[in-house]
Amino acid sequence: MSRRLVPPAGAPDPALAQLRAEVRAFLKEQIEAGVFTPGIDTWLTQWNGDFTRSLAAKGWLGMTIPTEYGGHGRTFMERFVVTEELLAVGAPVAAQWVADRQAAPSLLKYGTEEQKKRFLPGIAAGEICWAIGMSEPESGSDLASVKTRAVQVDGGWNITGTKLWTSGAHHADAFFGLARSAPLDPAHRHDGLSQFIVLLDSPGVHHFNEVILDDVFVPDELVLGSIGSGWEQVTSELGFERSGPERFLSTFGVLEGMVRGVAAGTAEPDTRIGATIGRVVGLHRMSSAVSESLGRGENAELAASVVKVLGTQLEGDLADLADETAGYVSSDDHLAQLIRAGVMQRPGFTLRGGTSEILRGVIARGLGLR
Repeated sequence: MSRRLVPPAGAPDPALAQLRAEVRAFLKEQIEAGVFTPGIDTWLTQWNGDFTRSLAAKGWLGMTIPTEYGGHGRTFMERFVVTEELLAVGAPVAAQWVADRQAAPSLLKYGTEEQKKRFLPGIAAGEICWAIGMSEPESGSDLASVKTRAVQVDGGWNITGTKLWTSGAHHADAFFGLARSAPLDPAHRHDGLSQFIVLLDSPGVHHFNEVILDDVFVPDELVLGSIGSGWEQVTSELGFERSGPERFLSTFGVLEGMVRGVAAGTAEPDTRIGATIGRVVGLHRMSSAVSESLGRGENAELAASVVKVLGTQLEGDLADLADETAGYVSSDDHLAQLIRAGVMQRPGFTLRGGTSEILRGVIARGLGLR
């Protein structure tokens, strides 16, 4: 019996088209006013707190957070539309990205009422920034092998370990630290893991985007979800991290520049550009379908992994195609800058959010192939 990897996307919604037009008009105004210059991979590389707060003022941050927690109670698809438009123009959104993309949904699903009231209003207002506290020096995509320890003490937990791939941690207020709260059982590697809300100004935190936790105290009220349920929680969180349009639109500015050059007659037509556009359209449909699935509260781990693998391959292929056909000396100086940035960022595309090799294994297991 065949199994669908990614659920089907819903029918087009005219209300979403109106929202998309509003966001495009706003971003056009921001670019023309010199607020930002479109870039590549800006959801990781361009941190602009003022721009993030301007999005919050428009109601385009914390969109899926319920109104009782300071959000706007809007749908996952409304948030998806805003996200796509921000990525397509290369807006400086790193300050809000992790907080809005995955911290907020995880707090809503696993957080206590006190945690929700403490953190969600600040996320929706663009005042609280978040990083990721999963991977470690010898535990990248294989999160079941993390060695960070959580030892229970009076009133909380002492956390000791090192976290890598903590982009933006030097700016962030907190992250979810995945730690082993019980001794490792080799036969049950996913057991005994827990998540903690680590405030990054806590005593014992040393970081230069490798965050070292040196006996950091986390009070009981900042345990996320249940002790021992960290694996289930973190895989749920990864559904939000892996499936978004940032997994195929990080280099969209390069594609737009290439198409503009062909239209203007300053670049030669190339059938590979058309093929790339087709891949982008397909991934847009797949990613939007996963967003709809997440909005229904469904488990999207397998579908998210498929989008991530295909999306990051596309991003890298696009950077390589632009480098081959236009190069660093394009007549369009801005396009040349984007191409350089895309090629420089390319090695990270297939690493962050889980290496392609690990995710292919996730997909194979999900299909019962291994």
